[in-house]
Amino acid sequence: MNLTEICDNAKRAREYALLGNYDSSMVYYQGVVQQIHKHCQSLRDPALKVKWQQVRQQLVEEHDQVKGIISTLESFKVDKPMDFPTPQPEESPADPTVWPPPIPAEHRAPGQLKRLNTAIKHQRKESLGSQHRGAVGRVQPHLKADKAWPRDGSKCARDGDDKGKKNPQEAAKEGELKRFDSTGYDSDLVDALERDIVSRNPNVHWDDIADLEDAKKLLREAVMLPMWMPDFFKGILRPWKGVLMVGPPGTGKTMLAKAVATECGTTFFNVSSSTLTSKYRGESEKLVRLLFEMARFYAPTTIFIDEIDSICSRRGTLDEHEASRRVKSELLVQMDGVGGAMENDDPSKMVMVLAATNFPWDIDEALRRRLEKRIYIPLPTAKGRAELLKINLREVEVAPDVDLAIIAEKIQGYSGADITNVCRDASMMAIRRHIEGLAPAEIRALSKDALKMSVTMEDFELSLKKISKSVSTADLQKYESWMAEFGSA
Repeated sequence: MNLTEICDNAKRAREYALLGNYDSSMVYYQGVVQQIHKHCQSLRDPALKVKWQQVRQQLVEEHDQVKGIISTLESFKVDKPMDFPTPQPEESPADPTVWPPPIPAEHRAPGQLKRLNTAIKHQRKESLGSQHRGAVGRVQPHLKADKAWPRDGSKCARDGDDKGKKNPQEAAKEGELKRFDSTGYDSDLVDALERDIVSRNPNVHWDDIADLEDAKKLLREAVMLPMWMPDFFKGILRPWKGVLMVGPPGTGKTMLAKAVATECGTTFFNVSSSTLTSKYRGESEKLVRLLFEMARFYAPTTIFIDEIDSICSRRGTLDEHEASRRVKSELLVQMDGVGGAMENDDPSKMVMVLAATNFPWDIDEALRRRLEKRIYIPLPTAKGRAELLKINLREVEVAPDVDLAIIAEKIQGYSGADITNVCRDASMMAIRRHIEGLAPAEIRALSKDALKMSVTMEDFELSLKKISKSVSTADLQKYESWMAEFGSA
Protein backbone atom coordinates (compact mmCIF):
# COMPACT_ATOMS: atom_id res chain seq x y z
CA MET A 1 0.00 0.00 0.00
CA ASN A 2 1.48 3.36 -1.08
CA LEU A 3 1.20 5.67 1.92
CA THR A 4 1.94 8.70 -0.27
CA GLU A 5 -1.11 7.91 -2.37
CA ILE A 6 -3.28 7.78 0.77
CA CYS A 7 -2.02 11.20 1.87
CA ASP A 8 -2.58 12.70 -1.59
CA ASN A 9 -6.14 11.35 -1.80
CA ALA A 10 -7.00 12.72 1.66
CA LYS A 11 -5.54 16.11 0.69
CA ARG A 12 -7.54 16.23 -2.55
CA ALA A 13 -10.75 15.24 -0.76
CA ARG A 14 -10.37 18.13 1.67
CA GLU A 15 -9.41 20.62 -1.07
CA TYR A 16 -12.44 19.73 -3.20
CA ALA A 17 -14.68 20.05 -0.14
CA LEU A 18 -13.31 23.53 0.62
CA LEU A 19 -13.76 24.60 -3.02
CA GLY A 20 -17.39 23.46 -3.06
CA ASN A 21 -16.91 20.51 -5.45
CA TYR A 22 -18.68 18.11 -3.10
CA ASP A 23 -19.24 15.27 -5.60
CA SER A 24 -15.53 14.87 -6.32
CA SER A 25 -14.76 15.25 -2.63
CA MET A 26 -17.14 12.36 -1.80
CA VAL A 27 -15.37 10.10 -4.33
CA TYR A 28 -11.93 10.82 -2.85
CA TYR A 29 -13.17 10.41 0.74
CA GLN A 30 -14.68 6.99 -0.04
CA GLY A 31 -11.52 5.86 -1.78
CA VAL A 32 -9.12 6.92 0.98
CA VAL A 33 -11.32 5.32 3.68
CA GLN A 34 -11.23 2.01 1.80
CA GLN A 35 -7.46 2.28 1.32
CA ILE A 36 -6.87 2.85 5.04
CA HIS A 37 -9.19 -0.07 5.87
CA LYS A 38 -7.09 -2.41 3.67
CA HIS A 39 -3.89 -0.99 5.12
CA CYS A 40 -5.10 -1.66 8.70
CA GLN A 41 -5.77 -5.31 7.83
CA SER A 42 -2.14 -5.76 6.79
CA LEU A 43 -0.69 -4.23 9.98
CA ARG A 44 0.58 -6.43 12.83
CA ASP A 45 1.55 -3.77 15.37
CA PRO A 46 -1.51 -3.08 17.57
CA ALA A 47 -0.41 0.44 18.53
CA LEU A 48 0.16 1.46 14.90
CA LYS A 49 -3.14 -0.12 13.92
CA VAL A 50 -5.00 1.94 16.55
CA LYS A 51 -3.44 5.17 15.19
CA TRP A 52 -4.48 4.35 11.62
CA GLN A 53 -8.01 3.57 12.84
CA GLN A 54 -8.16 6.99 14.51
CA VAL A 55 -7.13 8.64 11.21
CA ARG A 56 -9.79 6.64 9.40
CA GLN A 57 -12.42 7.65 11.96
CA GLN A 58 -11.58 11.32 11.44
CA LEU A 59 -11.89 10.97 7.64
CA VAL A 60 -15.22 9.17 8.04
CA GLU A 61 -16.51 12.09 10.15
CA GLU A 62 -15.40 14.56 7.47
CA HIS A 63 -17.10 12.39 4.83
CA ASP A 64 -20.33 12.47 6.84
CA GLN A 65 -20.13 16.26 7.10
CA VAL A 66 -19.78 16.60 3.32
CA LYS A 67 -22.68 14.19 2.88
CA GLY A 68 -24.78 16.34 5.21
CA ILE A 69 -23.93 19.47 3.20
CA ILE A 70 -25.01 17.74 -0.03
CA SER A 71 -28.29 16.60 1.49
CA THR A 72 -28.94 20.15 2.75
CA LEU A 73 -28.31 21.59 -0.71
CA GLU A 74 -30.60 19.00 -2.28
CA SER A 75 -33.41 20.02 0.05
CA PHE A 76 -33.29 23.58 -1.37
CA LYS A 77 -33.78 22.41 -4.95
CA VAL A 78 -37.40 22.76 -6.19
CA ASP A 79 -38.54 21.37 -9.54
CA LYS A 80 -41.34 23.92 -10.08
CA PRO A 81 -42.49 27.02 -8.24
CA MET A 82 -44.91 26.32 -5.45
CA ASP A 83 -48.35 27.89 -5.63
CA PHE A 84 -49.27 29.18 -2.22
CA PRO A 85 -53.06 29.18 -1.77
CA THR A 86 -54.81 32.39 -0.89
CA PRO A 87 -56.13 32.23 2.65
CA GLN A 88 -59.91 32.04 2.77
CA PRO A 89 -62.01 33.31 5.69
CA GLU A 90 -63.09 30.55 8.02
CA GLU A 91 -66.81 29.87 7.92
CA SER A 92 -66.81 27.42 10.80
CA PRO A 93 -67.44 28.79 14.30
CA ALA A 94 -64.24 29.68 16.14
CA ASP A 95 -63.10 27.46 19.00
CA PRO A 96 -63.51 29.48 22.24
CA THR A 97 -60.31 27.97 23.66
CA VAL A 98 -58.19 29.21 20.72
CA TRP A 99 -57.35 32.92 20.74
CA PRO A 100 -56.89 34.83 17.47
CA PRO A 101 -53.41 36.06 16.52
CA PRO A 102 -52.55 39.56 17.75
CA ILE A 103 -52.96 42.48 15.36
CA PRO A 104 -49.92 44.76 15.09
CA ALA A 105 -50.38 48.19 16.69
CA GLU A 106 -49.64 50.06 13.47
CA HIS A 107 -52.50 48.24 11.68
CA ARG A 108 -55.17 48.94 14.28
CA ALA A 109 -57.86 51.59 13.94
CA PRO A 110 -58.15 54.29 16.65
CA GLY A 111 -61.15 52.64 18.36
CA GLN A 112 -60.13 49.07 17.62
CA LEU A 113 -57.96 48.52 20.72
CA LYS A 114 -60.95 48.98 23.06
CA ARG A 115 -63.10 46.56 21.05
CA LEU A 116 -60.22 44.01 20.97
CA ASN A 117 -59.87 44.04 24.76
CA THR A 118 -63.65 43.56 25.13
CA ALA A 119 -63.56 40.57 22.73
CA ILE A 120 -60.66 38.96 24.58
CA LYS A 121 -62.49 39.24 27.92
CA HIS A 122 -65.60 37.71 26.35
CA GLN A 123 -63.61 34.75 24.94
CA ARG A 124 -61.96 34.15 28.30
CA LYS A 125 -65.37 33.87 29.98
CA GLU A 126 -66.59 31.41 27.34
CA SER A 127 -63.44 29.26 27.64
CA LEU A 128 -63.81 29.07 31.42
CA GLY A 129 -67.46 28.08 31.03
CA SER A 130 -66.63 25.38 28.52
CA GLN A 131 -64.03 23.92 30.90
CA HIS A 132 -66.67 23.59 33.62
CA ARG A 133 -69.20 22.05 31.22
CA GLY A 134 -66.63 19.62 29.83
CA ALA A 135 -65.48 18.87 26.32
CA VAL A 136 -68.36 16.54 25.37
CA GLY A 137 -69.30 16.68 21.70
CA ARG A 138 -66.24 18.60 20.64
CA VAL A 139 -64.07 16.78 18.13
CA GLN A 140 -60.34 17.27 18.39
CA PRO A 141 -58.24 17.06 15.23
CA HIS A 142 -56.21 13.87 14.88
CA LEU A 143 -52.58 14.45 14.05
CA LYS A 144 -50.62 11.70 12.35
CA ALA A 145 -46.85 11.86 11.98
CA ASP A 146 -45.31 10.29 8.92
CA LYS A 147 -41.88 10.00 10.45
CA ALA A 148 -40.53 9.54 13.95
CA TRP A 149 -37.66 11.77 14.98
CA PRO A 150 -35.47 10.69 17.89
CA ARG A 151 -34.08 13.03 20.51
CA ASP A 152 -30.60 13.17 19.04
CA GLY A 153 -31.91 14.63 15.76
CA SER A 154 -30.89 11.70 13.56
CA LYS A 155 -33.35 10.49 10.93
CA CYS A 156 -35.21 7.26 11.52
CA ALA A 157 -36.71 5.01 8.88
CA ARG A 158 -40.45 4.53 8.61
CA ASP A 159 -42.18 1.52 10.11
CA GLY A 160 -41.32 -1.54 8.08
CA ASP A 161 -38.40 0.15 6.32
CA ASP A 162 -34.92 -1.12 7.25
CA LYS A 163 -32.95 1.28 5.07
CA GLY A 164 -32.07 3.53 7.99
CA LYS A 165 -30.79 0.70 10.18
CA LYS A 166 -27.18 -0.48 10.44
CA ASN A 167 -25.89 -3.59 12.05
CA PRO A 168 -22.76 -3.42 14.23
CA GLN A 169 -20.57 -4.97 11.49
CA GLU A 170 -21.52 -2.30 8.92
CA ALA A 171 -21.02 0.44 11.46
CA ALA A 172 -17.56 -0.89 12.31
CA LYS A 173 -16.61 -1.03 8.61
CA GLU A 174 -17.57 2.62 8.19
CA GLY A 175 -15.31 3.56 11.11
CA GLU A 176 -18.05 4.31 13.63
CA LEU A 177 -17.48 3.41 17.28
CA LYS A 178 -19.41 0.27 18.18
CA ARG A 179 -22.17 0.72 20.70
CA PHE A 180 -23.64 -2.17 22.64
CA ASP A 181 -27.32 -2.76 21.85
CA SER A 182 -29.17 -2.61 25.17
CA THR A 183 -32.36 -4.15 23.78
CA GLY A 184 -33.62 -6.70 26.31
CA TYR A 185 -31.45 -5.32 29.09
CA ASP A 186 -31.83 -2.53 31.60
CA SER A 187 -30.38 0.53 29.88
CA ASP A 188 -29.22 1.95 33.22
CA LEU A 189 -27.12 -1.15 33.89
CA VAL A 190 -25.58 -0.99 30.42
CA ASP A 191 -24.71 2.70 30.83
CA ALA A 192 -23.20 2.05 34.25
CA LEU A 193 -20.98 -0.75 32.96
CA GLU A 194 -19.82 1.23 29.94
CA ARG A 195 -19.17 4.34 32.03
CA ASP A 196 -17.44 2.72 34.99
CA ILE A 197 -15.74 -0.34 33.52
CA VAL A 198 -14.93 -0.10 29.84
CA SER A 199 -11.46 1.31 29.17
CA ARG A 200 -10.15 1.01 25.63
CA ASN A 201 -6.61 2.18 26.43
CA PRO A 202 -5.30 1.76 30.01
CA ASN A 203 -1.96 3.21 28.78
CA VAL A 204 0.24 0.93 30.91
CA HIS A 205 3.18 -0.74 29.16
CA TRP A 206 5.62 -3.48 30.08
CA ASP A 207 8.36 -0.89 30.71
CA ASP A 208 6.24 0.65 33.47
CA ILE A 209 6.49 -2.62 35.45
CA ALA A 210 9.80 -3.48 37.05
CA ASP A 211 11.07 -7.06 37.26
CA LEU A 212 8.47 -9.90 37.02
CA GLU A 213 10.00 -11.17 33.78
CA ASP A 214 8.62 -14.70 34.28
CA ALA A 215 5.09 -13.38 34.78
CA LYS A 216 5.37 -11.16 31.69
CA LYS A 217 6.57 -14.10 29.62
CA LEU A 218 3.69 -16.32 30.75
CA LEU A 219 1.11 -13.59 30.10
CA ARG A 220 2.49 -12.99 26.60
CA GLU A 221 2.19 -16.71 25.89
CA ALA A 222 -1.29 -17.09 27.38
CA VAL A 223 -2.94 -13.89 26.15
CA MET A 224 -0.98 -12.09 23.46
CA LEU A 225 0.32 -14.91 21.27
CA PRO A 226 -3.19 -16.26 20.44
CA MET A 227 -4.08 -12.81 19.11
CA TRP A 228 -0.91 -12.44 17.09
CA MET A 229 -0.99 -16.04 15.72
CA PRO A 230 -4.70 -16.96 15.47
CA ASP A 231 -4.15 -19.71 12.88
CA PHE A 232 -1.79 -21.60 15.17
CA PHE A 233 -3.81 -21.56 18.40
CA LYS A 234 -6.63 -23.91 17.44
CA GLY A 235 -7.75 -27.33 18.61
CA ILE A 236 -5.63 -28.59 21.46
CA LEU A 237 -3.63 -25.34 21.34
CA ARG A 238 -6.73 -23.20 21.90
CA PRO A 239 -6.26 -20.18 24.19
CA TRP A 240 -6.66 -20.56 27.92
CA LYS A 241 -10.07 -19.83 29.45
CA GLY A 242 -8.62 -17.72 32.22
CA VAL A 243 -5.47 -16.71 34.05
CA LEU A 244 -5.22 -16.34 37.84
CA MET A 245 -2.48 -14.15 39.31
CA VAL A 246 -1.63 -15.07 42.90
CA GLY A 247 0.64 -13.15 45.22
CA PRO A 248 1.00 -10.83 48.21
CA PRO A 249 -0.64 -7.40 48.14
CA GLY A 250 1.18 -4.63 46.26
CA THR A 251 3.24 -6.80 43.91
CA GLY A 252 1.82 -5.43 40.62
CA LYS A 253 -1.00 -7.79 39.66
CA THR A 254 -3.35 -5.01 38.54
CA MET A 255 -0.55 -3.30 36.61
CA LEU A 256 0.17 -6.53 34.75
CA ALA A 257 -3.48 -6.86 33.72
CA LYS A 258 -3.56 -3.29 32.39
CA ALA A 259 -0.31 -3.83 30.52
CA VAL A 260 -1.79 -6.92 28.85
CA ALA A 261 -4.82 -4.91 27.72
CA THR A 262 -2.63 -2.06 26.41
CA GLU A 263 -0.18 -4.26 24.52
CA CYS A 264 -2.96 -6.35 22.97
CA GLY A 265 -5.11 -3.38 22.04
CA THR A 266 -8.16 -5.01 23.63
CA THR A 267 -11.10 -3.48 25.45
CA PHE A 268 -10.38 -3.64 29.18
CA PHE A 269 -13.07 -4.40 31.78
CA ASN A 270 -11.89 -3.67 35.33
CA VAL A 271 -14.35 -5.50 37.59
CA SER A 272 -14.58 -5.53 41.37
CA SER A 273 -17.06 -6.99 43.83
CA SER A 274 -18.96 -3.69 44.14
CA THR A 275 -19.56 -3.62 40.39
CA LEU A 276 -21.44 -6.91 40.40
CA THR A 277 -23.35 -6.31 43.64
CA SER A 278 -26.90 -5.00 43.84
CA LYS A 279 -29.46 -4.68 46.62
CA TYR A 280 -32.24 -6.04 44.38
CA ARG A 281 -32.89 -9.77 44.17
CA GLY A 282 -31.59 -11.30 40.96
CA GLU A 283 -29.88 -8.10 39.81
CA SER A 284 -26.33 -9.33 40.50
CA GLU A 285 -26.76 -12.37 38.24
CA LYS A 286 -28.03 -10.10 35.48
CA LEU A 287 -24.97 -7.90 35.89
CA VAL A 288 -22.65 -10.90 35.53
CA ARG A 289 -24.43 -12.05 32.37
CA LEU A 290 -24.53 -8.53 30.95
CA LEU A 291 -20.80 -8.13 31.62
CA PHE A 292 -19.92 -11.16 29.52
CA GLU A 293 -22.42 -10.22 26.79
CA MET A 294 -20.77 -6.81 26.49
CA ALA A 295 -17.34 -8.43 26.54
CA ARG A 296 -18.29 -10.66 23.59
CA PHE A 297 -19.67 -7.64 21.74
CA TYR A 298 -16.50 -5.54 22.25
CA ALA A 299 -14.18 -8.53 21.58
CA PRO A 300 -11.24 -8.93 21.69
CA THR A 301 -11.72 -8.17 25.36
CA THR A 302 -9.83 -8.57 28.61
CA ILE A 303 -11.96 -8.96 31.75
CA PHE A 304 -9.91 -8.32 34.87
CA ILE A 305 -11.61 -9.36 38.12
CA ASP A 306 -9.67 -7.95 41.05
CA GLU A 307 -9.93 -9.67 44.45
CA ILE A 308 -11.90 -12.53 42.92
CA ASP A 309 -12.01 -14.35 46.25
CA SER A 310 -14.59 -11.78 47.45
CA ILE A 311 -16.90 -12.67 44.53
CA CYS A 312 -16.38 -16.41 44.15
CA SER A 313 -15.29 -17.82 47.48
CA ARG A 314 -15.68 -21.47 48.39
CA ARG A 315 -19.29 -22.70 48.16
CA GLY A 316 -21.06 -24.80 50.75
CA THR A 317 -19.86 -22.92 53.82
CA LEU A 318 -22.21 -22.13 56.71
CA ASP A 319 -22.00 -18.34 56.29
CA GLU A 320 -22.74 -18.43 52.53
CA HIS A 321 -25.83 -16.51 51.42
CA GLU A 322 -28.23 -17.75 48.75
CA ALA A 323 -27.74 -14.64 46.59
CA SER A 324 -23.97 -15.05 46.73
CA ARG A 325 -24.28 -18.66 45.60
CA ARG A 326 -26.39 -17.64 42.58
CA VAL A 327 -23.82 -15.05 41.55
CA LYS A 328 -21.03 -17.64 41.75
CA SER A 329 -23.02 -20.11 39.67
CA GLU A 330 -23.73 -17.51 36.98
CA LEU A 331 -20.06 -16.51 36.86
CA LEU A 332 -19.00 -20.15 36.40
CA VAL A 333 -21.59 -20.68 33.64
CA GLN A 334 -20.50 -17.55 31.77
CA MET A 335 -16.83 -18.53 31.98
CA ASP A 336 -17.68 -21.90 30.43
CA GLY A 337 -19.49 -20.03 27.66
CA VAL A 338 -16.41 -17.91 27.01
CA GLY A 339 -14.29 -21.04 26.66
CA GLY A 340 -16.73 -22.63 24.21
CA ALA A 341 -16.79 -19.48 22.10
CA MET A 342 -13.00 -19.44 21.85
CA GLU A 343 -12.90 -23.05 20.70
CA ASN A 344 -15.27 -22.45 17.78
CA ASP A 345 -14.65 -18.81 16.80
CA ASP A 346 -11.67 -16.80 15.68
CA PRO A 347 -9.12 -16.50 18.52
CA SER A 348 -8.73 -12.82 17.63
CA LYS A 349 -12.31 -12.34 18.90
CA MET A 350 -11.69 -14.06 22.20
CA VAL A 351 -12.64 -12.94 25.70
CA MET A 352 -9.80 -13.50 28.15
CA VAL A 353 -10.55 -13.54 31.89
CA LEU A 354 -7.74 -12.33 34.14
CA ALA A 355 -8.18 -12.63 37.89
CA ALA A 356 -6.09 -11.58 40.86
CA THR A 357 -6.29 -12.58 44.49
CA ASN A 358 -4.37 -12.35 47.73
CA PHE A 359 -6.20 -15.35 49.22
CA PRO A 360 -6.08 -18.18 46.66
CA TRP A 361 -6.97 -20.80 49.28
CA ASP A 362 -10.45 -19.24 49.62
CA ILE A 363 -11.37 -19.60 45.93
CA ASP A 364 -13.98 -22.16 44.90
CA GLU A 365 -12.64 -25.36 43.34
CA ALA A 366 -14.80 -25.03 40.20
CA LEU A 367 -13.48 -21.53 39.53
CA ARG A 368 -9.93 -22.70 40.13
CA ARG A 369 -10.46 -25.31 37.40
CA ARG A 370 -11.70 -22.68 34.92
CA LEU A 371 -8.71 -20.42 35.63
CA GLU A 372 -6.39 -22.83 33.87
CA LYS A 373 -3.21 -20.73 34.17
CA ARG A 374 -2.24 -19.87 37.74
CA ILE A 375 0.78 -17.56 37.99
CA TYR A 376 2.63 -16.56 41.15
CA ILE A 377 3.57 -12.87 41.39
CA PRO A 378 6.35 -12.79 44.02
CA LEU A 379 8.01 -9.95 45.88
CA PRO A 380 10.56 -8.02 43.80
CA THR A 381 14.12 -9.27 43.63
CA ALA A 382 17.19 -7.11 44.31
CA LYS A 383 17.30 -6.07 40.64
CA GLY A 384 13.57 -5.41 40.64
CA ARG A 385 13.80 -3.29 43.79
CA ALA A 386 16.49 -1.12 42.19
CA GLU A 387 14.35 -0.70 39.06
CA LEU A 388 11.34 0.24 41.18
CA LEU A 389 13.41 2.89 42.95
CA LYS A 390 14.41 4.37 39.59
CA ILE A 391 10.81 4.37 38.33
CA ASN A 392 9.49 6.08 41.48
CA LEU A 393 12.28 8.68 41.51
CA ARG A 394 12.00 9.66 37.83
CA GLU A 395 10.44 13.05 38.65
CA VAL A 396 12.54 13.74 41.75
CA GLU A 397 16.02 15.23 41.98
CA VAL A 398 18.36 12.73 43.68
CA ALA A 399 21.51 13.83 45.47
CA PRO A 400 24.86 12.34 44.33
CA ASP A 401 25.34 10.52 47.63
CA VAL A 402 22.26 8.31 47.07
CA ASP A 403 23.25 4.71 46.24
CA LEU A 404 20.18 2.84 44.99
CA ALA A 405 21.95 -0.54 45.23
CA ILE A 406 22.48 -0.11 48.97
CA ILE A 407 18.87 1.00 49.46
CA ALA A 408 17.67 -2.01 47.46
CA GLU A 409 19.53 -4.34 49.84
CA LYS A 410 18.00 -2.66 52.89
CA ILE A 411 14.43 -3.00 51.60
CA GLN A 412 14.59 -6.75 51.08
CA GLY A 413 11.14 -8.25 51.68
CA TYR A 414 9.33 -5.03 50.74
CA SER A 415 6.57 -5.18 48.14
CA GLY A 416 6.23 -2.76 45.23
CA ALA A 417 3.68 -0.69 47.15
CA ASP A 418 6.00 -0.55 50.17
CA ILE A 419 8.87 0.71 48.01
CA THR A 420 6.62 3.42 46.57
CA ASN A 421 5.75 4.55 50.09
CA VAL A 422 9.44 4.71 51.03
CA CYS A 423 10.24 6.88 48.00
CA ARG A 424 7.27 9.14 48.70
CA ASP A 425 8.21 9.66 52.33
CA ALA A 426 11.87 10.31 51.47
CA SER A 427 10.83 12.90 48.89
CA MET A 428 8.81 14.70 51.57
CA MET A 429 11.76 14.90 53.99
CA ALA A 430 13.43 17.82 52.20
CA ILE A 431 10.18 19.79 52.08
CA ARG A 432 9.60 19.17 55.80
CA ARG A 433 13.03 20.59 56.61
CA HIS A 434 12.46 23.63 54.40
CA ILE A 435 9.06 24.64 55.80
CA GLU A 436 9.89 23.90 59.43
CA GLY A 437 9.18 26.95 61.58
CA LEU A 438 7.49 28.94 58.81
CA ALA A 439 4.09 30.55 59.18
CA PRO A 440 1.21 29.47 56.87
CA ALA A 441 1.43 32.75 54.93
CA GLU A 442 5.16 32.21 54.35
CA ILE A 443 4.55 28.62 53.19
CA ARG A 444 1.96 29.80 50.66
CA ALA A 445 4.39 32.42 49.36
CA LEU A 446 7.09 29.86 48.51
CA SER A 447 7.79 29.40 44.79
CA LYS A 448 8.12 26.11 42.97
CA ASP A 449 11.83 26.63 42.43
CA ALA A 450 12.35 27.00 46.16
CA LEU A 451 10.67 23.64 46.76
CA LYS A 452 12.84 21.76 44.23
CA MET A 453 15.25 20.10 46.62
CA SER A 454 17.28 16.93 46.20
CA VAL A 455 16.56 13.73 48.10
CA THR A 456 19.59 12.61 50.12
CA MET A 457 20.71 9.27 51.50
CA GLU A 458 19.85 10.47 54.99
CA ASP A 459 16.23 10.99 53.89
CA PHE A 460 16.00 7.36 52.80
CA GLU A 461 17.52 6.13 56.07
CA LEU A 462 14.95 8.09 58.08
CA SER A 463 12.12 6.76 55.91
CA LEU A 464 13.25 3.16 56.33
CA LYS A 465 13.15 3.58 60.11
CA LYS A 466 9.50 4.63 59.93
CA ILE A 467 8.16 2.37 57.15
CA SER A 468 8.29 -1.40 57.55
CA LYS A 469 7.38 -4.19 55.15
CA SER A 470 3.74 -5.27 54.93
CA VAL A 471 4.22 -8.96 54.02
CA SER A 472 5.30 -11.46 56.67
CA THR A 473 7.42 -14.58 56.19
CA ALA A 474 4.50 -16.80 57.23
CA ASP A 475 2.34 -15.34 54.44
CA LEU A 476 5.04 -16.04 51.87
CA GLN A 477 5.22 -19.65 53.00
CA LYS A 478 1.44 -20.03 52.56
CA TYR A 479 1.65 -18.71 48.99
CA GLU A 480 4.53 -21.00 48.14
CA SER A 481 2.80 -24.08 49.56
CA TRP A 482 -0.43 -23.27 47.66
CA MET A 483 1.46 -22.80 44.39
CA ALA A 484 3.32 -26.06 44.97
CA GLU A 485 -0.06 -27.85 45.21
CA PHE A 486 -2.26 -25.97 42.72
CA GLY A 487 0.11 -23.86 40.61
CA SER A 488 -0.05 -24.07 36.80
CA ALA A 489 2.59 -21.71 35.49
